[in-house]
Amino acid sequence: MPHPPSRYLAEGPRVALRPFTPQDGPEFTARARESKDLHRPWLFPPDSDEAYAEYAGRLVADPDRAGFLVCEKDGGAIAGFININNIVRGGFQCGALGYGAFAHAAGRGLMREGLELVIGYAFGPLGLHRLEINVQPGNAASIALARGAGFRLEGFSPDMLYVDGAWRDHERWALTTEMRGGAAQPR
Repeated sequence: MPHPPSRYLAEGPRVALRPFTPQDGPEFTARARESKDLHRPWLFPPDSDEAYAEYAGRLVADPDRAGFLVCEKDGGAIAGFININNIVRGGFQCGALGYGAFAHAAGRGLMREGLELVIGYAFGPLGLHRLEINVQPGNAASIALARGAGFRLEGFSPDMLYVDGAWRDHERWALTTEMRGGAAQPR
């Protein structure tokens, strides 16, 4: 008997990636509300049904974005999310990563595994050449995740992004296919 197709885009030992769906709203928003202390002041994921519907809808509809839920394979709980935003094709082939772990999954290495899967998907099926992460300098956990995945620090951008009511400085981290031993061709 044939094995049913996986609902996942990529799988690792403990987590798997899948796209956002409208049905994920209740779990995602509950996890976001439970994780406010972890996320603040760095991140403000949607924590209401309306905000989730708008957020997930943009990720699904916009060809310049790709959104992934990082799910625990044991039970399917959403551990976090990783989005590739501002995808630019042509000679650039680049996207900017945004991500967040939920409190129940923080510190367990699940997002590290999920980030590896997203990198493989971005440099594989999506055909990207470069990924960037912009991190506020005080966000030690996010910097550790970027560094641990092999991203290199490329610079500092004062007043780069408007977060939590003010323009915030960010460090710029990047990873290319060559840094991972491969090469992507422009689409």
